[in-house]
Amino acid sequence: MKPPLSKIEITAPVGSWESLTAAIQAGADSVYFGIGILNMRARSSINFTLRDLVKISRVCRKNNVQTYLTLNTVIYDTELKEMRKIVDSAKKNGITALIASDQAVIQYAVSVGMPVHMSTQTNITNLAAVRYYSQFADVMVTARELALKQVSAITRAIRQENITGPSGKPVRIEIFAHGALCMAVSGKCYLSLDNFNASANRGSCYQLCRRPYKVTDLDGNVELEIDNEYIMSPKDLCTIGFLDKILAAGVSILKIEGRGRSPEYVNTVISCYREAVDSVSDGTYTGKKVKEWMARLNNVYNRGFWDGYYLGQTLGEWAEQHGSVATQRKEYVGKVTNYFSKLKVAEVQMESGFLKPGDGVYIQGPTTGSVEMIIPEIRVDLKPVKKTVKGDQCSIPVGTFLRRADKIYKIINKS
Repeated sequence: MKPPLSKIEITAPVGSWESLTAAIQAGADSVYFGIGILNMRARSSINFTLRDLVKISRVCRKNNVQTYLTLNTVIYDTELKEMRKIVDSAKKNGITALIASDQAVIQYAVSVGMPVHMSTQTNITNLAAVRYYSQFADVMVTARELALKQVSAITRAIRQENITGPSGKPVRIEIFAHGALCMAVSGKCYLSLDNFNASANRGSCYQLCRRPYKVTDLDGNVELEIDNEYIMSPKDLCTIGFLDKILAAGVSILKIEGRGRSPEYVNTVISCYREAVDSVSDGTYTGKKVKEWMARLNNVYNRGFWDGYYLGQTLGEWAEQHGSVATQRKEYVGKVTNYFSKLKVAEVQMESGFLKPGDGVYIQGPTTGSVEMIIPEIRVDLKPVKKTVKGDQCSIPVGTFLRRADKIYKIINKS
């Protein structure tokens, strides 16, 4: 049997405490995160420390959210001691599983009874690989380059052959559903290593592929005409428009990419995919809803969207400009200095820019996560004002409990 749609797991990227809370708020079933430098986002996100595992585990258990620790880089002999320390700490603190690709990590984790998920870096593209890795793992992330029909063939064979993992349960297949894609096969790129001695396979990618390039014939000094400057920078993956086909293929876990992205990105993307999975499940998944989700997804960081390789496309689609093409951006304006729970009013110190009634804002903090709202009214010295100025201490009605030092960002629509 295929996994019931109500059991489809959505796993969220977490690169900060704010993102962790935002993921839980949005309905994530699980979160994945890194510790120190031994993970594939060592350079691009704010990673947690071993001491953070106690709190992460406690918060997630309280909210019935599973925890996956990424330990998925290439490991050198000099790092084996550190690797074992991380694995031991993960087991001690009740982390659900490790995401790994290096056999040193896999073998040690199995030896101490720590569950393992196979990372996309293991390049699982066929059933033989699934059979092999089933001795180590219950969950496998397939290579991002597979077409959906190939993924479906793998999940079907798992059911037919009853391929089970160490737990004795059928192997579950996880795929990337949304977020950044790399020009290289499942991230196996050496461009950054060649140019800066900083390996992408060690979590230190300098993202040279995201830069604009010209193609020049050195012999004839002729510049070749190309479609755009960003010839190695793929658009971001977005599958929400054919999520019904993804789930029909027998996928069990949807992975959202973005450990280096903002709390509002995590909140928005997880919310949209949670709603979409529920809609497929209850038969209300429609084109109209897809358009609404796409509009929300376009509000937060993205390089433009495409379907990836799932529907049979053989070549990537390339970004048209550097960085995000999101329809909105955020601007820091101030911080919460107090919250009066009986009145449901926040006291805000304006440190930059201005706010006025009708402005959209994000309010973000480690425990608050990411709250989005429209400001209904602003008061300074208890009197309503049309606009604040830098230095004002103002009050804003907010229904959600806030904490001191929560940051306020004004949402600005790009023209």
